[in-house]
Amino acid sequence: MNEIADSPVDPPVVIVDHRASWRGDFVRIAATLRAALGALASRIDHIGSTSVPDLCAKDVIDVQISVAALDARVVDALTTIGYTQVDWIVRDHRPPDGVGPDSDWEKLYFRPPPGQRRTHTHVRVLGRPNQRYALLFRDYLIAHPQTAAAYGELKRRLAASLANPADYPDVKDPAVDLIYLPAQRWAVETRWQPRPPDA
Repeated sequence: MNEIADSPVDPPVVIVDHRASWRGDFVRIAATLRAALGALASRIDHIGSTSVPDLCAKDVIDVQISVAALDARVVDALTTIGYTQVDWIVRDHRPPDGVGPDSDWEKLYFRPPPGQRRTHTHVRVLGRPNQRYALLFRDYLIAHPQTAAAYGELKRRLAASLANPADYPDVKDPAVDLIYLPAQRWAVETRWQPRPPDA
């Protein structure tokens, strides 16, 4: 759900072992974002594979900024500190059980400022299905380390076997859905609530 092609010619997908430094990288980035966004951000979360202990990943920090609305004030605040909006990335992949309006899957996506470590920064509306998806997927993998390990192995094999790196997200999204669907049941059974926001 969170993999983004960062350039017209995609570099090879490289999956690395989990790095303890990823958490600290996120904390520093989130502090800068919080200072810039203030009350515009309801929460700022570390999402994606780098947020799951022991899970291998691309060396890219996924950040989710949850907001009340996808409006110009958010764009202005982020571009002021050097982020670049990618205009053609405007929505997330809809999972098989996704119902409701297309707006439920809309988002803003930003590339990091020059000199900052590589990130994928997703801005989603608080409470919408795509905002919940990212948090539930993360929390489910944290609670199910064997599923996380199997997911990591899938990513390694995909990265090693795909001839075109641009195909990586298209192939991976259905696999993510295979995890997300039981995660939905787990959320109901456990009365899951997202962990407190990271920032």
